[in-house]
This record gives sequence, structure tokens and C-alpha cells, in this order.
Amino acid sequence: MKRNVVLALMALLAGAGAAHAEGDAAAGEKVFGKCKACHVADKPTNRVGPTLLGVFGRQAGHVDGFKYSDAMKDSGLTWDEATLDKYLADPKGFIPKNKMAFAGLKAEQERADVIAYLKKATAQ
Repeated sequence: MKRNVVLALMALLAGAGAAHAEGDAAAGEKVFGKCKACHVADKPTNRVGPTLLGVFGRQAGHVDGFKYSDAMKDSGLTWDEATLDKYLADPKGFIPKNKMAFAGLKAEQERADVIAYLKKATAQ
């Protein structure tokens, strides 16, 4: 029993560390270069992917003029730091059958940096 409590606490602390990684917006702008072919962060312009302007607090699958997959529209998610981190780590695993072809950002620091950049660049 004591061992299980210790293991559960360790898992909780490991997860908390991942959720609180500090991001660097300048570094994130460079990493966002991987996303620019499909997304615009600072303008209401859709490309292959939807605009990311105003993404924080927005319900997933709801940008005017963009045709989303049913999986994204029906996900019930609202974009925040935690959901973006999970999605950017593994887009197809987090929301199966979504249209984004990008494999994801496996490095935790890259995700934290991109999220920091998006917080700055997408504010309205």
C-alpha cells in the first residue's frame, strides 16, 4: 500500500512538471516555423489549417470559413495550455481522425516554447 502511494505521488509530480514547463516565446517563434506552411498566428487568415489568432479559450473546431474534420468539431475541447500541449505532442493520438497531417512536437521544451509564442502572437 505504501509503495503504491509513493508511486502515485511520483507520477503526479512528474505530470505536474510537464504541465508547468517554462516556454520561451522567441525560441517558440523559431519552432513555429514548422507550422507556418499551414497556420497563421497573428492574422485571421486560414490556410491548409485554420488561423490560430485567438486560439486560447476557443472551442476546438470552430473558426469561421475553415472546414474541420468531424473528429475536431466533436472533440468538445477548449484550447488552453494543457490541451495544446497534449495535441502538439501527438495530434492524431490526442484527437483520432483529425485532419492535421503534422506528426507533432515530441520535445517538451519545443511545445512549451511554441505555446509561449502562441500566447504572445495570437492575443487579440
